[in-house]
Order: sequence, then C-alpha cells, then structure tokens
Amino acid sequence: MGDSMEEVKKRSLAGHVAIGFFVVAFVTIFVAFATPSWLVSDYRITGARLDRLGLWVHCFRSLQDPYHQDQAYKRFFVGCRWIYDPFTTGYDKIRGFLIPDFMIATQFFFTICFICILIAAIITLIYFLCCGPDQQHFIILIIINSWILLIGGITGGIAVIVFASLGNRNGWMPGHENNFFGWSFALACIGVIACLVASTLFFVDGHIQKKKKRRLTESQSRFEMEPEHKGW
Repeated sequence: MGDSMEEVKKRSLAGHVAIGFFVVAFVTIFVAFATPSWLVSDYRITGARLDRLGLWVHCFRSLQDPYHQDQAYKRFFVGCRWIYDPFTTGYDKIRGFLIPDFMIATQFFFTICFICILIAAIITLIYFLCCGPDQQHFIILIIINSWILLIGGITGGIAVIVFASLGNRNGWMPGHENNFFGWSFALACIGVIACLVASTLFFVDGHIQKKKKRRLTESQSRFEMEPEHKGW
C-alpha cells in the first residue's frame, strides 16, 4: 500500500519532458511575436528597399509610397516603424498595403497562440511548483494545460503556414526575389512544433496519472476488503 502511495506522488517522465518542450515553445514564440525579422532582405543587395519586417514592425531602407508613384511629389519611408504608428505623415495611408488580409490573419492567429502560451506558462508554473500528483485537481490541471497548448499550437501553425504561403509573394514587398524568411519566422515554426509536442506529452502525462490513481483506488479497495475476508 505504501509503495502505491509513493508511486502516485511521483511525476512521470512525460511530464518532465513536457516542461522542457514548453520552455522552448514559450521562449521561441515570445521572441518571434516581438521581433521584426519574419521577412528580411538580402543584406548584400545595396539597392533593396525593404530591410526587414515582423508582425508589428516594418523596417525600410527606402520604400516609395506605393499609392503615389506617378506623382511629381514622391514620398519615401525610411527606418523602422510600428505598424500603427500615428506620428509619421502618410504612414496611415499605406497601412492597407503593409497589412493585407493574409497578414491580418497571420497576426490574429499568432496572437491567439501567444495568449495561449502565456496562459499555459501560469498553469505550468502551478503544475511544477505548487501542485503534486497526489492532489485532487492535478489531473484536471494537466488536461486544461494540454488543451490550451494544443489550441496555441494549431493557431500558431495556421499563422506560420499562411505567412509561408503568401509572405514572399510577388506584388507585395518590393524585391521579393531577394527577400527570404528570417530568424523570427524560424523561431515561430520551432515554437509551434515545441508547443504541439508539449501538448501531446501533457496529454500522455494526464493519462499516466489517471492510471496511477485508478491502480491506487483498486489497491485501497482490496486492502479494505482483506480484513473482512479474514474474519469471515
């Protein structure tokens, strides 16, 4: 009976490995969300107009206003700016060019992924620091975390697939033939994969903990019945 109780109190290997994958997912998704290197221009091209861009920041070497190219007065955008910058003259006019529909979809789904990873961070800390396998709601905590990470992985996956399909297409950012997906996008892909692996491992951990509790319950039932059989 004592051995059964000790077994229940132990965390599974799947749970420990899941925490490791979650840490990778959290760091990579957080960095990818905040950094402007999803699409970058080849630094060797001296006349490139794009420098790099992310979900929320665009950096240009010299981008001509795409809506006023034929006018005598030509406006150029240089440097890095937040996509919703209210201070740069004319920047609001080209916002439709900077964030087409596919970019809005990428922002939307990756933001959901980011929110899920933040919520999962709180739950994982509770799982690791405050909760043990012998506590009543431990399994529920694992399952909730598993589903949140699964949602985050799926929405993040949609975001990177949409961006990979349309982010470097002809007709959007200038010099597309010299542009390539940057390290922020690579981190987003790694983070999404790590998120899905962590979700799977937490599901496995939940299944293992359920089996342990079921075996403990059966062991307790047999232990309670043994004195009755001996007296009988």
